Amino acid sequence: MGNKVMSKDKKGGSKKLWGGRFAGATAASVEAFTASIHYDSRLYKYDIAGSRAHATMLADHGLLSREELEAIVAGLMAIEAEIEAGTFAFRQDLEDIHMNIEKALVDRIGAAGARLHSARSRNDQVALDLRLYLRDECDRLVELLDAVRRAFVVLARKYLGQVMPGYTHLQRAQPVLISHHMLAYYEMFGRDRERLVDCRKRINIMPLGAAALAGTGLPIDRQQVADLLGFAAITANSMDSTGDRDFAIEFVSCCTLIQLHLSRLSEELVLWSSQEFSFVDIADRFCTGSSIMPQKKNPDIPELIRGKTGRVVGSLMTLCTLLKGLPLTYNRDLQEDKEPVFDTVDTVSASLAITAELLANLVFNTGRMEEATRTGFMTATDLADYLVLKNVPFREAHGIVGRVVAFCIEKGCELIDLTLEDMGQFSAVIGKDVFEVLSVQGSVNSRISAGGTALQRVEEALDLAEYNIGIRL
Repeated sequence: MGNKVMSKDKKGGSKKLWGGRFAGATAASVEAFTASIHYDSRLYKYDIAGSRAHATMLADHGLLSREELEAIVAGLMAIEAEIEAGTFAFRQDLEDIHMNIEKALVDRIGAAGARLHSARSRNDQVALDLRLYLRDECDRLVELLDAVRRAFVVLARKYLGQVMPGYTHLQRAQPVLISHHMLAYYEMFGRDRERLVDCRKRINIMPLGAAALAGTGLPIDRQQVADLLGFAAITANSMDSTGDRDFAIEFVSCCTLIQLHLSRLSEELVLWSSQEFSFVDIADRFCTGSSIMPQKKNPDIPELIRGKTGRVVGSLMTLCTLLKGLPLTYNRDLQEDKEPVFDTVDTVSASLAITAELLANLVFNTGRMEEATRTGFMTATDLADYLVLKNVPFREAHGIVGRVVAFCIEKGCELIDLTLEDMGQFSAVIGKDVFEVLSVQGSVNSRISAGGTALQRVEEALDLAEYNIGIRL
């Protein structure tokens, strides 16, 4: 293969830390193909934290001297400082973050650094690092979700009492309060928050000590390491510990739902900001123009969030496909888990952050939204409910109102424009009190069932949301 391809020590063998049984060095093409350091370097602080805890435990159980422990901890802290300063030279030939740090430590402190890997494998080490990383990301995403939810609550308070059309099948259906619509998203992203909190419980289990797959014969204390790293428990089966990526799939699944919800919101913002709707004005700094049409103001941020959803869904499919055919325990395929996880974290985090910022500057065109509630026979269901209260069976009431609507279409008017005489043709029980239920405000405030859009119910929901999100205590 030649000197450019093969890297050997003085005896002609491999220079890898794992290369004792290899007679020759790894081909350069293989090193390039198998390396993960270009993306898993972001795990450095978790790898170092795990190593410090592991070293402390080894020293407490006589597998390291106190002097060796002090040298290891000092060396790891110095390496971490170099990485954070951007002066650490990552090497592709060392494959991953674990070997880069270990090699740097051995070069720095000698034999003590070579003792650090006792009672562990890269298999349980990477599982530990990924769990530590995702545990932090769960906490960070919860904070970002809270910011988005807070923005919806602020909008709900600002526009309390203002009406808009509610839609089914993208057709005007019934009038609702703008605040009710905003609080629907508050609830939606609240479920996302709950899922992440619950997911974190299964992430927060410590795998280190499983070693390659069978555990170790060395005298270690896994619970001590778990306590040092703040884990709630240790994994129960060493084979499952190294081969498991359920926690990563669950995390990305939670993120996929977050991104799907952001995409639904984005779709509404794209529609609402169009001239056909003109329901909202997205601040200029969140929009772009056209290179050819000077009049354009494009809602690029919602469109990009909607588009980036495909990336997150794709990452979930990647992880599911990655895991579906793997026998126990660790297989090198699992190296491919990190890029979809990292891309998901980056995409969802950025989408949540900019959504919160966009919502904080969103303006509703309340006049246009109220105007839109006055067409499309949006109080037809209220007329049906009115008839039910007059002891007309609902299915019969439904048919009566359908005929009334057909009459309106023929006359080119809305329900509220009909006279009592007009409506009397269709049912003798309709009296002059019917006009109270045919108004938009009357319709909205009649929806008093728990979770409904009546002002009273929305005020109650808003008060609770403000309390829970910490706006008003």
